[in-house]
Amino acid sequence: MPHTTQLYQHVPETRWPIVYSPRYNITFMGLEKLHPFDAGKWGKVISFLKEEKLLSDGMLVEAREASDEDLLVVHTRRYLNELKFLFERVEGISRATIVDLDAHQGNGHERDFMGDKRVYIMDVYNRHIYPGDRFAKQAIRRKVELEWGTEDDEYLDKVERNLQKALQEHLPDVVVYNAGTDILEGDRLGGLSISPQGIVKRDELVFRLVRGRQVPILMVTSGGYQKRTARIIADSILNLYSLGLIGSESPSVSAQNSDTPLLPPEVP
Repeated sequence: MPHTTQLYQHVPETRWPIVYSPRYNITFMGLEKLHPFDAGKWGKVISFLKEEKLLSDGMLVEAREASDEDLLVVHTRRYLNELKFLFERVEGISRATIVDLDAHQGNGHERDFMGDKRVYIMDVYNRHIYPGDRFAKQAIRRKVELEWGTEDDEYLDKVERNLQKALQEHLPDVVVYNAGTDILEGDRLGGLSISPQGIVKRDELVFRLVRGRQVPILMVTSGGYQKRTARIIADSILNLYSLGLIGSESPSVSAQNSDTPLLPPEVP
């Protein structure tokens, strides 16, 4: 008997490809305000975008929570450690690339997709910090290990050059982009020194290169919990929108140099 699920829903064209729920923000009787990390950054990002008149509540998509029955379609009860859902449920998806630009090695998805040739993993991370998972590193197809205090110019150059090569080696049907902001200067756990402008530029070049190859991209905001992180994420989204790289119906773009203004495509 086919599995029935409530996960899938019709998304009107009037809504943006931005998934958000107030439940993403962590609260505990006000004690979260005493924590050094901003556990409510996702709500603040949405608030900033509303203030800029980019979004309204009716334009957002709220994901539905997967039930145990949904998860058991693709996972065993013993341990939910192999994510095959993407390939089995989304038509036209047979190859995927994970671009992990969080400051930490992404050993979770690397262990999940160990030996799965359908998934190409590019990981750029501080080599000196947690987790340092040597076994998981075997799953990385393009590994870029950074030193303490890496700054904008070196970082952006390495990301751009390696992403270009990654897309040449494995052209996917979809890119999952882990846009961690714990690379921001001052992040005590990330240990890198990327400026707010550098983060905005990083997201722009990733979208330009991926969209320039007509490949869909899913961006998750991931780590980074300084108080100014939410504003930086919002600024990056606004920049992507202003360049035509995201939107309810974003036009196809070319992978031109990121210093070149993005022009709308000519209408034949």
